[in-house]
Amino acid sequence: MSELAGILARLDERDLELLDRIRRGMPITADLSRSDLLLLCPRNEQEVVVVSQAQPHSIASIYSTGLTHQILTCSDAPVVLSAWQRRRHVRAQREVLPSGAPVVQDVYPIRGHGGEVVALLSIETSLIQLERHRQRHPSFRRAIEWVKWMCLHGDLAEAEGLSPFGEWDGVMLVDAQRRITYLSGIANNLYRRLGCLEDLRGKRLSALGTSDDEMVLVAFESRRPLEREVRESSYTWVRKVLPIWAPPTLPNRLRRLVDRHPRPGEIAGALIMVHDATAERQKRQELEIKTTMIQEVHHRVKNNLQTIAATLRMQVRRTQDPAVADALSEAVGRILSVAVIHEFLSLKESQTINIRDVSQRIVGQNRGIMVPGKQISFSVEGPAIYLPSQQATSCALVVNELVQNALKHGFGGRDQGHIRILLTDGGDQVRLEIRDNGTPLPADFDLDKSNSMGLQIVRTLVEGDLRGTVRMENQGDEVVAAVSFPKITVAEE
Repeated sequence: MSELAGILARLDERDLELLDRIRRGMPITADLSRSDLLLLCPRNEQEVVVVSQAQPHSIASIYSTGLTHQILTCSDAPVVLSAWQRRRHVRAQREVLPSGAPVVQDVYPIRGHGGEVVALLSIETSLIQLERHRQRHPSFRRAIEWVKWMCLHGDLAEAEGLSPFGEWDGVMLVDAQRRITYLSGIANNLYRRLGCLEDLRGKRLSALGTSDDEMVLVAFESRRPLEREVRESSYTWVRKVLPIWAPPTLPNRLRRLVDRHPRPGEIAGALIMVHDATAERQKRQELEIKTTMIQEVHHRVKNNLQTIAATLRMQVRRTQDPAVADALSEAVGRILSVAVIHEFLSLKESQTINIRDVSQRIVGQNRGIMVPGKQISFSVEGPAIYLPSQQATSCALVVNELVQNALKHGFGGRDQGHIRILLTDGGDQVRLEIRDNGTPLPADFDLDKSNSMGLQIVRTLVEGDLRGTVRMENQGDEVVAAVSFPKITVAEE
């Protein structure tokens, strides 16, 4: 990549702008011509560097890997080097390795503002596609040649934003008077669905009763490509209009796109590309409906859990037994921890949840129920870690239990201190630590033998649901509860 940067740094700003405009027009040219395009800069008389590559969406590319930034030699690109050394257009047939597919290469020199060759454009078409192209109407063949020459002169840069032209898309050619001169078999079938049953060649676009005519008028006036999604009959169409005009150095053999020789820059017609997006949009709409319904379910579950928690809080205030009050308060915390997960799921389409945000919410809940007068600070440190909903639910419960355990046992007899939650993303592993500077663990503490209900829940969740490990120990002036578990993907869940 640094090699390419050095080569481009030697070019004039106007030449760099031209190459950028050519690069931006390459994708639509590759799609319409069913060819692979390479933009290359000479490194020396025996080597070139691939600046950009465009592979067609309308057919399979002849290249199985990307070539951008690669250095090609005479053995890799003999036709390209021949065009560079001779400073003129070269057309030849060769095999592309390792596929061995026979292709025809057209390599055009690109001259900068000073007249020197600064780059080359290689248009590579398989023999099969070339033969199929020869069977198409002459007007369409010439239009595709115009597209190639427009790309070569940087006139298709504005087409960069167009969506790809796919294998099952139709294409239609109209002249400057908006008469249909060619339409592909796929385009013919698409328009038949709208009731256009007769032969459309020679007819004006306005006779179709579709939005094509108005789109072509806008594209002609603005001299810019245009794309729209429209609803016609029961179908959803994505239409793209590409106005075409005569480049300044168009060869005479290509000038007869229309009945007269157009002046350079004069618009002579447009290519209309049609994509039937009906099935795609229906699937997207169905998915959006399902997503909305699922979010509504999560919202209702969250509300129900909060209602249950509120009821239990009322019970806590009425009970006279401190042990019962403590048990109910712990239950409220657990219920609200699960409610947090459902709240996040009700707000987002994604089924992954940022456990850092969940930890912040749990900290806020525990701060709210802390005994008045205690001055205990809370913090959550570490990166955002996204987990599937099932893992996030278990993790939220673990965080809640360990924070409550620190409050109850670490600061039962203390009024000041801190509780820190540390998150570490290890790629395929997650590490979670809850640290507090409260009362240290007893010297004979054994997590496996602990009769604490909260710690038993933690062990069950970590070892059973999260398939991880948990340990608790004194480290310096802090008690550390460390949990490690492997990440799982949404698909695995």
